[in-house]
Amino acid sequence: MLHNLTGWHALVILAIIILVFGAAKLPALAKSLGQSVRILKDESSDSRAGDETEPRS
Repeated sequence: MLHNLTGWHALVILAIIILVFGAAKLPALAKSLGQSVRILKDESSDSRAGDETEPRS
């Protein structure tokens, strides 16, 4: 799906993000995104570990 993106596409997308959110809010946005991904990974690994300990019917 994203195989056709080039460096120019990435620059245009980055410019649009800066225009929408502003340069001052980008570090906070990146931090919250990173925390969300970390929580998602932790929860998915916890659910997989819980699935292994439960007996199957």
